[in-house]
Amino acid sequence: VIESRDITATTAPLMLLPIQRAQLLKFRTTDAHGAPSYATATLVVPAAAWPGPGERPVVVNNLPIDALGRTCTPSYTLSHGFNADTSVTDFVPPTTYVAALRGYAVLIPDHEGPWMAYAEPYVAGHAVLDSIRAVRGLLPDEFGASKFGLAGYSGGAIATHGAVKLIDSYAPELAGVIVGAALGGVPADYEILSRSMNGNLASAVFMAAVFGIGRERPEILARMNNLAQWVVTSPAKDLCGSTYGLIGVLMLPIDIAANIPDPLHSAVADEIFRVTKMADLKSGTPLYIYNGEQEFWIPAEGAHNLYLEQCRLGVPAVYRSVLGEHLIAGGLGYPEAMLWLDQRLQGVPAPNEC
Repeated sequence: VIESRDITATTAPLMLLPIQRAQLLKFRTTDAHGAPSYATATLVVPAAAWPGPGERPVVVNNLPIDALGRTCTPSYTLSHGFNADTSVTDFVPPTTYVAALRGYAVLIPDHEGPWMAYAEPYVAGHAVLDSIRAVRGLLPDEFGASKFGLAGYSGGAIATHGAVKLIDSYAPELAGVIVGAALGGVPADYEILSRSMNGNLASAVFMAAVFGIGRERPEILARMNNLAQWVVTSPAKDLCGSTYGLIGVLMLPIDIAANIPDPLHSAVADEIFRVTKMADLKSGTPLYIYNGEQEFWIPAEGAHNLYLEQCRLGVPAVYRSVLGEHLIAGGLGYPEAMLWLDQRLQGVPAPNEC
């Protein structure tokens, strides 16, 4: 932990129930290439005493930050109050509220790191795992023996996916601490997304992800033309998803930003697809994976392939195909996912449907 600050005064009015305190933590982490970096996270502890046995468990709520600017992070809202860059996805679905009502503490990582490397799974995974280390290290008497459960949907699933696959190699001491992860609307394979999100209404989100990953992997920046280099150094570099997402109405393909022909079928793209897929890395915790069967931007193929991969590697896993596209499936799949995570935090062994 580098620094800790009490932000109860600004966080409490945003909660739907009394809280004991909220702390903003700044802690050491590691970037995509193993170099020292830092990240932040907010810990929210409900006012009610934990009614169960042992230490109070913690839900790690990996929100879909999906943004390029630091003021778009959930901790910025929790430490400053509602503002123009606050995202509705910071509070919907209501994981923070639901978890706190159950008596759990909630840890909300700003998992894109200091460069806001949107969609880079190693940065996000490291930040999530180090946020858990930070809480355990700073408050050992309160959370040193706590169980931690991870949740994430869409952009939050990128962080959850990265974290669970890095437990064994990066934070092996957390293997028995993290008892499960529920992730839905999973962008697990960017090669699939390059076909489903490019040149349509989702194109701005896809381009933002390319720019975000490029902040940690500069080989992408070297393939950008003058237009793209102007965009990534203009005020657009700090936009939140709710703003840049509107540019999708232009349905621009990524080709307009590249200085090479057919950039999504280049050697650089192939390497980025390979690295970010994190193929054949075994999750260090049981998984609950769900995805909309009618998804057209984040097709179920990627999530289902992740499930089959983890089954093959021996991870206890459950997969649920949910009715609907991204938003509908997010709502319909949410209750069972949270019930699954609740059981893991209550000590019930994870089912294995592989």
